[in-house]
Amino acid sequence: MVKTDKVRVGMIGCGGIATGKHLPSLHRLPEVELVGFTDFVEDRARDAAKNFGTEDAKVYTNYEALLEDKSIDVVHVLTPNKSHAEVSIAALEAGKHVMCEKPMATNSADARKMVETARRVGKKLTIGYNNRYRSDSWYLHKLCQAGELGEIYFAKAHAIRRRAVPTWGVFLDKELQGGGPLIDIGTHALDLTLWMMDNYRPKSVVGNVYYKLGKQKNAANAWGPWDPEKFDVEDSAFAFITMENGATIVLESSWALNTLEIGEAKTTLCGTKGGADMQDGLRMNGEHQGRLFSTKVNLDEGGGDYFNGTKELTGADLEAKLWIDAILNDTEPVVTGEQALVVTQILEAIYQSSEQGKVIYF
Repeated sequence: MVKTDKVRVGMIGCGGIATGKHLPSLHRLPEVELVGFTDFVEDRARDAAKNFGTEDAKVYTNYEALLEDKSIDVVHVLTPNKSHAEVSIAALEAGKHVMCEKPMATNSADARKMVETARRVGKKLTIGYNNRYRSDSWYLHKLCQAGELGEIYFAKAHAIRRRAVPTWGVFLDKELQGGGPLIDIGTHALDLTLWMMDNYRPKSVVGNVYYKLGKQKNAANAWGPWDPEKFDVEDSAFAFITMENGATIVLESSWALNTLEIGEAKTTLCGTKGGADMQDGLRMNGEHQGRLFSTKVNLDEGGGDYFNGTKELTGADLEAKLWIDAILNDTEPVVTGEQALVVTQILEAIYQSSEQGKVIYF
């Protein structure tokens, strides 16, 4: 908990995810002051400070200098995946609460260190799984919490693009990113599915990771052809996950796949009382009075106060608001480090299973 009604925030990384998501939403919160900006490209940090910072906001080219500012309460870590753990742990050790963009880390050992450090120093740690804050996700989670679907024993985590390979930044660099679509968008779908099921105890994983289309030249792509010489990560990955209670999750992810069945950051849930999916809006299905039924939930009409009185907010705005509220009120963040650790463990196991050609047990 901070001692004033203002939360002073520092940004480590001022690229697209900062200027497109984090900074606009934080800037709209009256209880937030954006006071520090770090990027190895100084002009990016200066532009971010000019557009979103306080008048006396400081600009840095190394995050260690920003962490020395004892007045900063919160740090957002928006760097390439490889440095998420290093920077987050340093920020926690410096006495800051940390919002780290997904994925939490590129391996489970680093992710565990993040959780353990946050516990030891008594600071809050959350991960940027922003798809939890969509209206359909928020509403479906409430239904799951209320037991509307019963015991959810089968689910699918969907993160399938036909041809949408990100060609900018370091997305195609395995060393800096840790992987391709599995760690980039598969992580969102898996987080969403585990959260709906409220099941964080995996038993085993079988995974297959494919490098089939990435080396094609002049390929059709939403963001223009990629450079096959720089395409070091997988182009698709799939997994069969068994939980300790016997539940099954099928995870599918791709940046490039010859399919028309596409859908990103979506989940399908099958329970003992009913089912739900996000394939064509939010759809519910089940049985009533001896008849099967299906219905599409309309989230745009009626009194659906699914955002706890903040229905007018975007998902990014809600993510920022609830994160800052957790700090001001000393409550648990919506996304906990412990939950994100399990996501990282499963992703790591998928890569290991594919590489070793065997089942990975937890």
